[in-house]
Amino acid sequence: MSAMPEDRPGYELAFLLLAGFRTLIDELHAELARQGHPHLRPAHGFAMQAIGPHGTSASDVGRRLGVSKQAAGKTIDRLEELGYAERVNDSADARRKIVRLTPHGIDALTRSAMIFDRLRARWATTLGADRLADLEDALRMVAGPAGLRIDTISWLSP
Repeated sequence: MSAMPEDRPGYELAFLLLAGFRTLIDELHAELARQGHPHLRPAHGFAMQAIGPHGTSASDVGRRLGVSKQAAGKTIDRLEELGYAERVNDSADARRKIVRLTPHGIDALTRSAMIFDRLRARWATTLGADRLADLEDALRMVAGPAGLRIDTISWLSP
């Protein structure tokens, strides 16, 4: 029997949401490692989402992540070292560099999407499809219009 809502401390909600997020991300990265991406970390995934399918500048990556251009540059440097991103000349402005995903980076994001779909399906089996859909709808409602943000990494940093 579960506790009555008034018996549940308020802080537990945040920790339970974080635990659910952490469970998904940990399982995602374990599977990505098995599929040939052992060095990817959660921050890399956020950065690759910020880079996007068409590439962008390091400044834009920083803005999208909510970090400085220098912090974004360090993450981009690491993604380059691992073969997930590259800096190329901007065809519209020779003074500017564009960061874009390499085929290896695109492969990681494609695999991530498929793995997330499998993880969601597993949650649907565990919770029931209707309960999971209700949970997702409720989270969208309380998160509001800015609910899907990738700047969370900067928010958690000291």
